[in-house]
Amino acid sequence: MIKIACLNAISPIGLNKLTPTYELTKQEDEAQAFLVRSTNLHEYVFSQNLDCIARAGAGVNNIPLDRCSEQGIVVFNTPGANANAVKELVLAGLLLACRDIVGGIEWCQSHKQDVDIIKTTEKEKKNFAGEELAGKTLGVIGLGAIGTKVANVAIALGMNVIGYDPFISIHAAWSLSSKVQHALNCDDLLEKADFITLHLPLTNDTKEMINQTYFDKMKSNVVLLNFSRDILVNEQDLKVALETHKIKKYITDFPNPTVMQFKNTIVIPHLGASTEESEDNCAKMAVQECMDYLENGNIKNSVNYPSCDMGICKSQARICVLHKNIPNMIGQITNILAKENINITNLINNSRNQVAYTLLDLENKIPEETKKLLSSITGVSKIRVLQ
Repeated sequence: MIKIACLNAISPIGLNKLTPTYELTKQEDEAQAFLVRSTNLHEYVFSQNLDCIARAGAGVNNIPLDRCSEQGIVVFNTPGANANAVKELVLAGLLLACRDIVGGIEWCQSHKQDVDIIKTTEKEKKNFAGEELAGKTLGVIGLGAIGTKVANVAIALGMNVIGYDPFISIHAAWSLSSKVQHALNCDDLLEKADFITLHLPLTNDTKEMINQTYFDKMKSNVVLLNFSRDILVNEQDLKVALETHKIKKYITDFPNPTVMQFKNTIVIPHLGASTEESEDNCAKMAVQECMDYLENGNIKNSVNYPSCDMGICKSQARICVLHKNIPNMIGQITNILAKENINITNLINNSRNQVAYTLLDLENKIPEETKKLLSSITGVSKIRVLQ
């Protein structure tokens, strides 16, 4: 039996995808896979049994990626599984930004004892007047699964949309409405947009990238929406931008002690992916990623190892080698197999930054001694044998 541990509540819709060869366990040290959402694993001591971690969601800042790579643990996430849920909340954010819906609701609640509320409403509603989205310009920074959906729905609402993403994928480009204008650089977008929405991963390059330099290039009274990560924005620079009306409103899905003190800010309690459908989709994708890796060695949607797919394993054996991206690694692996008179029928090697992954299909089953020889190669993090 292949054992999987759920470190958080995982949708039964996803867990039902597990075949009878899998068993859920509460004994984490015996599990070959973890399914996780928010559990912080940075101080966690991983067992040698652990082969992979699947995050049912997009963000993986709760997982120590470098340490996982060193130990040969593949970390998956589920990009796009929650895209529709986040898109819909961004749409809500746009509406909250241009119409004072929150203020209006609070006013109604404060006057619920007023027997003349109908007349009072007609006098006071002008205080909550807003503007329409149609005809305004939305700048979308980051055209991944979520950004593309946001751009398309904004087009449907009659907005002008400018998108910027120097790394846009072929799939995203095909999915994007032809009416979305493509900015060649971010400055073009910043100068024209009435609303700006962020859909970027958090990396060393994007941390606090929205700062005073960016604010200086924006129009005055811009609405900034952040449903990606709070620290994409330099909050001290944001405070100044709000006070000087460079930013008219800041809409974010990330409460923290600093942003909660800012005026003209609407803070939502991290509800982007909090729908039943999103949790089901993330769970299904996470389970399927784990199963394909554990059964066939295939890697899809990993955040620390390269993608690699050799389909269903039909050979006598398949070896999965997780190793450092250094010279002569393939030569050392194939030399050991040749000395053991084991023939290779197929081989794939892909790399990602400092790590690499090699899959080999073989005509013969692998003796335990051969696995030990492969594991002893300098730079090998883990060997998995499927047979």
